[in-house]
Amino acid sequence: METAFTPFTSFGGGMLIGLSAVMLMLGLGRIFGATGILSGLMFFEDRTELSWRVALAVGMVLSSGLIFLVSGELPQIDIPVSPTMIVIGGVIVGLGSSFGSGCTSGHGVCGLSRLSLRSMVAVPTFMLTAAITVFIIRHVIGG
Repeated sequence: METAFTPFTSFGGGMLIGLSAVMLMLGLGRIFGATGILSGLMFFEDRTELSWRVALAVGMVLSSGLIFLVSGELPQIDIPVSPTMIVIGGVIVGLGSSFGSGCTSGHGVCGLSRLSLRSMVAVPTFMLTAAITVFIIRHVIGG
């Protein structure tokens, strides 16, 4: 399985993620960690936090519609695994972000830019784990 090389789209997406993180930090003093934001929606304790969390979650869902309006086509998504594997992967990611005190977006985008020591340990751990997982799936298991 080959991954498409999309430097301009990837750069644009990265810039938008970075801009969103800066706007959230400047506007509300909050860190843009997707898992933490969604967790706060499910297990919210402070009602004053609910509106911005809902706005971000809705924005994440509706963003593909915006792409359609701008480009005239929906992003092509090909997921080469079963729905069961997607659920298992989601549970593993949820557990990992709980144990790691944050997700890749929180540590990678916001934590590193704040020079957080915890993020400087977490991000290389994420990357190494991802590389090992891809190697095992593609070259050992043959997926």
